[in-house]
Amino acid sequence: MPGILGKKIGMTRIFSEDGASVPLTVIECEPNTVTQVKTVEKDGYNAIVLGFGERKNPTKNKKFYFKREFRVENVEDFKVGDKITVEALQDIEKVNFTASSKGKGFQGVIKRHNFSRGPETHGSHHHRKPGSIGACAMPGRVAKGKKLPGRTGNKTVSYKNVPVAYLDTEKNLIGLKGPVPGAKNNLVAISF
Repeated sequence: MPGILGKKIGMTRIFSEDGASVPLTVIECEPNTVTQVKTVEKDGYNAIVLGFGERKNPTKNKKFYFKREFRVENVEDFKVGDKITVEALQDIEKVNFTASSKGKGFQGVIKRHNFSRGPETHGSHHHRKPGSIGACAMPGRVAKGKKLPGRTGNKTVSYKNVPVAYLDTEKNLIGLKGPVPGAKNNLVAISF
C-alpha cells in the first residue's frame, strides 16, 4: 500500500511496558477511496489518487474534501472505487507523513527569526526592530535572503521514519509517536 489520508484528532500519551510515558498524536483515517489510477502509458508515471472525507451533497467533480496522489510500483493492484483502510498499517513500524503547520500571520523578526531584543531603558527607541538591514553605497540595496518580518507558519512540513505507537482498526485510529504539525482536524498524508 502506498499511503493513507487522515485528520489530526489531537495529542495524548500511552505508557510503555517499562512505565515510560510515550507522547503520541492520534490521527483518524476513515477509509480512503481510490478516485483515479495513473499509468505510465497515459500519464507518464504510475500513481493512484486517494479521496478523503466524502461530501454530504457531492457535485460531479467534488465528491471528496481532499485528494492526494501517491506513487506506486504496480497499478494493477488498484482500481477506481477500492477502499484503503488502517488495516494496511498492521505490519508497519515506521511511516513518513506530511502536514501543514499552524499559520501565525504576519510576525516581526523576534518571533519569526528569533532575533534578540534591543535595550529597554535609557531612552532607547530600538526594542523589537531588526536593526541595520543593508550596506551604504556598495551595493546600495538589501541583500537577497535577508531575514525580515513577514508571514510565519502555514508551511508544508514532512517527517520521516516516525514510529507507529498505536493502531486501532475498529475506530480507524493511528497513533504516531511525537507531535504532528498543524491544528486539530488538519489533513495528514501518511506514506509507508
